[in-house]
Amino acid sequence: MVQAVKQLKGWVSPALDIERRLGDARAMIELLEAEPDTELSQELRTEVDRLESSLAGFELQAMLQGPEDTQDAILTIHPGAGGTESQDWAEMLMRMYVRWAERRGFEVSILDLLPGEEAGIKSVSIEIKGRYAYGFLKAEKGVHRLVRISPFDSQARRHTSFASVFVYPDIDDTIEVDLREEDIRMDVFRASGAGGQHVNKTSSAVRLTHVPTGLVVSCQQERSQVKNRATAMKMLRAAIYQKKLEEQEAERAKLEATKTDNSWGNQIRSYVFQPYTMVNDHRTELKVGDVQRVMDGDLDQFIEAYLKRFGGKAA
Repeated sequence: MVQAVKQLKGWVSPALDIERRLGDARAMIELLEAEPDTELSQELRTEVDRLESSLAGFELQAMLQGPEDTQDAILTIHPGAGGTESQDWAEMLMRMYVRWAERRGFEVSILDLLPGEEAGIKSVSIEIKGRYAYGFLKAEKGVHRLVRISPFDSQARRHTSFASVFVYPDIDDTIEVDLREEDIRMDVFRASGAGGQHVNKTSSAVRLTHVPTGLVVSCQQERSQVKNRATAMKMLRAAIYQKKLEEQEAERAKLEATKTDNSWGNQIRSYVFQPYTMVNDHRTELKVGDVQRVMDGDLDQFIEAYLKRFGGKAA
């Protein structure tokens, strides 16, 4: 009930604010028509620019009306084939999403990270907390392709690497998911990576396997095995819920014959570093030349283009 009230306020408050400011702008126009004033005219132009920005934001919010869009998000990244090169690309994507979340003032927690042998990462799970975090980040689901001269190639050849991004809504306990203890297998292991003496002495990291679906999640964020299991259970609940949603969507897609296969050959976006710089979103055809700015977390233009093109629905 409290969540529903907050959600309604999130719609009503900005709408009323825009309505009030439009009224003020009309009043300024009437004053200027009666008596021109340079200072008031400049104030009106500034307010019009602000109103355009507010209306664009409200329009974007209107596209996020899915039942999970307001939820926090759990984002996972897995490199494709290619060893160190693709693992390095996965780490670059991790940094990009962390920077994006920080730009928006969202809270970021690394739930589980498996580093690569030489460089990069083998996998990572990130919790991103903030209003509409899932609604925005669902636009990032899919395969991301990198083209660059590899720093790991002694002959300085151009390489193509892939990494897969998955996003789940961080659902709360009020949403029912059939999660029985007898269907869950738990394994414990020692945490990996930098972390002091504790890392090598205790088996606090937890891996949960949901036997009926084969879904596997792990968490090594905390020193406590109990806390890690609680977090892993939350991740597993979210993954099962998302799997059910995807199964429902797949059934609808079979009827409509419009389902797009999410495979390694079906990249949603390409990031080209050499011989030129370009980020190309293959779904919306949006192209941005400043690849470094994008890698530093400037993703809003791609997310907005996706939502405007598909209305917040899966492409």
